[in-house]
Amino acid sequence: MAILSDYDEPEQNQQAPASPTSSLSFSVVLDPSNPLGLLESALNFLSQKSDVLKTDISGLVKEFKKRIKAEEDSIKAEEKRRTEEKKREEEKKRLRVPNKDNGLDMENHSWAQTLQEVTVTVPVPAGTKSRDVVCEMKKKSAKVGLKGQPSIVEGELFETIKVDDSLWNLADQKTVSVHLTKCDRMNWWKSLFKGGPEIDIQKAEPEPSKLSDLDPETRSTVEKMMFDQRQKQLGLPTSKEIANEGLMKQFMAQHPNHGNKNPNMSLSNVRMT
Repeated sequence: MAILSDYDEPEQNQQAPASPTSSLSFSVVLDPSNPLGLLESALNFLSQKSDVLKTDISGLVKEFKKRIKAEEDSIKAEEKRRTEEKKREEEKKRLRVPNKDNGLDMENHSWAQTLQEVTVTVPVPAGTKSRDVVCEMKKKSAKVGLKGQPSIVEGELFETIKVDDSLWNLADQKTVSVHLTKCDRMNWWKSLFKGGPEIDIQKAEPEPSKLSDLDPETRSTVEKMMFDQRQKQLGLPTSKEIANEGLMKQFMAQHPNHGNKNPNMSLSNVRMT
């Protein structure tokens, strides 16, 4: 309900003098359940006290639409931010901390990994012979078990492997070890099988003692990955971001007058290659 104020009521039987420069004001209480009521009150007031609604109000309508859209966009952006934040929290809770070998210890098997290979360890009954073991390794799947029995471990691998470079062996007649050579030797597996429990790869670390065994290119990639992981955990710039900043400083040094001509220039105006 609108409440008029700061308006002098004309004397009885007299018309209020028209004045193009006079100002009127009104106050209104916003009912959250009926927000359009505020707009209706404002329009009623304008129609009663001025001729503004008799003129072209397309500009006013556009401004209203612009403000409404800005508010809707703001609400959507906030909802998206909250959804993404909730998703990240749920993802963080779902991920498991890897074991000391960058894999997971499961009920009937365990798996470990380096950047080059994945090792699956499957306990079997004591006294098991090699001829009793069933081990199938394909590019995208693997299966381990005993003849005449359901598979102990079976599924679609998280990533592809090099079958010809993979092998298995039976240790002490009680443990089957399967060594799977990765096709992609630059990334960690989040899980042994697709759809299985996943680890937090941000907490996976190669053994420092083995870095020296890598070829120069692979070692450089591994060290870069480790550096970026630490930087992300600390909320600091990654190697790419640092490189881009260095290129920006180099560009400004080579073009000292460029910044004066374009004082509002930002990093986004410069394409980094």
